[in-house]
Amino acid sequence: MPLTQSAMLSEREFALVNAFQRDFPLLPHPFSTLADMLDTDEATVIGSLQRLQNRGVISRVGAVFRPNAIGASTLAALSVPAERLDEVAAYINALPEVNHNYQREHRYNLWFVATAPSRERLRTVMQEIEGHCDCETLLVLPMLQDYHIDLGFDLAHRTSGREYASAPGLSRDIEALSEAEQGLIAALQDGLPLVARPFEQLGLPEAEAIGTIARWLDRGVIKRFGVIVRHHELGYTANAMAVWDVPDDIADDIGRRIASNGCVTLCYRRMRQLPQWRYNLFCMVHGKDRTEVAASVAALSERCGLAAYPHEVLFSCRRFKQRGAHYAPVPEAAHG
Repeated sequence: MPLTQSAMLSEREFALVNAFQRDFPLLPHPFSTLADMLDTDEATVIGSLQRLQNRGVISRVGAVFRPNAIGASTLAALSVPAERLDEVAAYINALPEVNHNYQREHRYNLWFVATAPSRERLRTVMQEIEGHCDCETLLVLPMLQDYHIDLGFDLAHRTSGREYASAPGLSRDIEALSEAEQGLIAALQDGLPLVARPFEQLGLPEAEAIGTIARWLDRGVIKRFGVIVRHHELGYTANAMAVWDVPDDIADDIGRRIASNGCVTLCYRRMRQLPQWRYNLFCMVHGKDRTEVAASVAALSERCGLAAYPHEVLFSCRRFKQRGAHYAPVPEAAHG
């Protein structure tokens, strides 16, 4: 069995973490269905998931929403003096709109993702960050096209043959949500309750909650629904964001090539912010060590015809915050 950073995974834990990161059963008793597939009982499955969550191996069981489908999101970065990095990172962490916050090896050394219910609210948050942190120009790099957004990890290192790039013609507009749908998103953002009938506890009738989630999956509003792992705790402690400056007219073609390559967890095109940031094509590569990740990026560049384009590889140094995106208000530390 593979090692996590804290402990070994049992055979059953390995199966839960590896096999059910997507295609979670949208049924009244989903954990009973998983139990039948694992030749065990419902209480054992629920108990195993609760222990994995308590150990930090998984963050939740639930939905990964497509960015900008039910709200607005952006990648952003600051160039923070070393002596202020912890202070600024703590401020960023405390913002409820921020779900990921990492130090990376670059002049722009603090990279974070923020989500909000609307573009207007997200713009306000970015203005507040830039004004408060006083760290030169804030990079705000909204996504223009996603080619592969999954962050699932095949711990058995088998190739699934699935294609996760966005379906052609998928709407890029923010969904108009009913009050009931907004309530469902708020209930889902921290994951399903780990109880026998979790869909009963989402603020809608059980059948309506299941039907709405299924519809969002079918339309691509939800990218996947299942066990959401924490990659550091599973031993994927090295990761790099590789970026290229590619002509816009061929970026989609190259992005799809990267997405189909099988060695990236994320791939997308973002806005440039000139003159500070020239790069428009991004991908994330995760691995067990830095050498493995660097080799994967080099091989990817060669296979996808990227060697001629300006690029940089930004390795992650520290993880300050990692959780699922929150599109509804949550109680977090206030800024005074």
